Amino acid sequence: MTSRRWAVPTGPRLFFVYVAVSLVPIVLLGAVLMWHDEQTGGERALAQGRAQADVIMQMAVAPALDGRPLSEGLSDGEMQRLWSATDLAVYSGSLNAIRLRAFSGEVVFADNGTRTDPLSGDSPQFLLAVRGGTSTEVVMAPSGSGRRVIRVLQPVIPKATGQATGVLELYLPYAPIAAAVRAQQHQTQLYLAGGLGVMYLALGLVSWSTTRRLRQYAAEQTYQARHDSLTGLPNRAWFRCQVDEALGRVPDGACGAVVLIDLDHFKEVNDTVGHQAGDELLRVVARRLSERVRTDDIVARLGGDEFGIMLPGVSSRDEALAVLCDVQSGLGENVVLGDVTLTVEASIGIALFPEHGTELSDVLHHADTAMYHGKRGSGRMVVWDPTIATQPTNWHVVRTELQRAIDGNELELHYQPKVELSTGAVHEVEALVRWNHPVRGPVPPAEFIPVAESSTLIHPLTSWVIRRALADQRDWRARGVDWRVSVNISAHNIESPAFAGEVLTLIGSADARPDDLNLELTETAIVTNSVIADETIARLCAEGLPISLDDFGTGNTGLQQLRHVPVAEVKIDKMFVRDLAVSENDRDLVTAMIDITHRLGARVVAEGIEDARCADWLRSAGCDLGQGYYFQRPARWTDLLDRYPVGAASVARQVARR
Repeated sequence: MTSRRWAVPTGPRLFFVYVAVSLVPIVLLGAVLMWHDEQTGGERALAQGRAQADVIMQMAVAPALDGRPLSEGLSDGEMQRLWSATDLAVYSGSLNAIRLRAFSGEVVFADNGTRTDPLSGDSPQFLLAVRGGTSTEVVMAPSGSGRRVIRVLQPVIPKATGQATGVLELYLPYAPIAAAVRAQQHQTQLYLAGGLGVMYLALGLVSWSTTRRLRQYAAEQTYQARHDSLTGLPNRAWFRCQVDEALGRVPDGACGAVVLIDLDHFKEVNDTVGHQAGDELLRVVARRLSERVRTDDIVARLGGDEFGIMLPGVSSRDEALAVLCDVQSGLGENVVLGDVTLTVEASIGIALFPEHGTELSDVLHHADTAMYHGKRGSGRMVVWDPTIATQPTNWHVVRTELQRAIDGNELELHYQPKVELSTGAVHEVEALVRWNHPVRGPVPPAEFIPVAESSTLIHPLTSWVIRRALADQRDWRARGVDWRVSVNISAHNIESPAFAGEVLTLIGSADARPDDLNLELTETAIVTNSVIADETIARLCAEGLPISLDDFGTGNTGLQQLRHVPVAEVKIDKMFVRDLAVSENDRDLVTAMIDITHRLGARVVAEGIEDARCADWLRSAGCDLGQGYYFQRPARWTDLLDRYPVGAASVARQVARR
């Protein structure tokens, strides 16, 4: 962006221009100010009279009254206190006369003892005071001396009640007040003349620096109007302007990309770690985005946890995606905020120009639609496509139908065994929820679980899974099989104050023991660092319910978290298991995970075992349990009995229970 510089004269020429141009206005300004000061002298005198009246009211009259309406007259005590409070002021001449009137206009107190006065009870000035206002004007002294006085009429408000009980009528000498005002006027005028002269000379001397500072200030104001104060990135309004200009400069045959980024679960960061940490996270995200884009690309914070990127010139869709994949990779690196380590997850929507629109509003709308489509898909990067425009209500549809499925018992559980690698025995199975829609057929968990996570349905869904798993467990026990059952729970579950009590109630209703149920939490759930989450885990562990750390190695827990969370089991994620046969690095990592877990007194489960070579290596490495398609795909528990009949281990556990 370029800006046109003002042609401002400098040096002696500037001074002479200033002398010629500013002399007449300054002289005229001085004359007008002095005239105005003369005209307002009377108003200032009246204002000073009102101020003195307020002082007399607060210091002398209000403390002397008991608070009864003046229409009831004054007590002897009130009269005595009023005389004592006003005698000195009248005697010294600072107060010409004082009267107290009832709202009817009747005089109930006068410093000269007379109860008659020409002031009418229905005069506008008196009625103004009756309504709670203050009337001030210059009149002739009621004593008939021919002197001018300032008459003030205002409500009488005793300190005892704070409620108006009548009208205070004061007469203050006008001459000393007017003289003081005139003296003040002459002094003010003298200062004004001197000040204008000094200003006239000073302005000429500072004209160069003033111009320079104005330019700096204008630049700062422009910057602040266009940028976000927290991150220093362009704001939404400036981003739109820049995108609009950039789209106009895209050459024929090229394209531009508009990208909208929304951080996932940012509210939980503010709620659990604090707003200060949330602000720091936003600054980190802003810095990472700026570092990962190209020199000519535009990065902006659009508000809250939403950011925007403009790629003004890319040769193709693939080039835009290559840049954004690098952005997404850098964005996903862990962020350490004090003692807490967080993983940044974001939903990214992309719209291309001119492929997806030639108008700014269309391109932005399409990017926004793609971004929210990605958010419903749990943090994906989505390029706008006309087909997703027909699915704006899919999330709401799935939520509504999922609620019906929970209430109507349309869901079912499949189970996948955890196999003891040394013996092949099964001690535990993991419950996995499945949804067979009456119209659409099987609904993938990847479609409805994120919907439950992003809504309140995760709580009734988790309760249904636990209730059904315990019921199935009771059935297979009746057949002589004593498998513990594992259930996956969400961070939202353990952040609910009522969750621990609900779980224990469900266990009691199923006539089960706490150690019959194993709760599997992901690393992300454990590191919420919420006080409520910590209390929930502590209570469940205290009741004897084992906790399993799922997907270990993929989140942001850090080994220090294992020191504070009393897990009974650690599940190594399948990403470290699937390539064990060919990857020495993965073997070293898994060996270290097994060793650390055993040292902490927990058992180790390896997920994603799909062949015998992997199972054999894990067995030799000391891994306790294995889980994966090599052993068994998820199935109904009745089908599992055919492959894993009642064994010695199950019988031994039954005996131990007795």
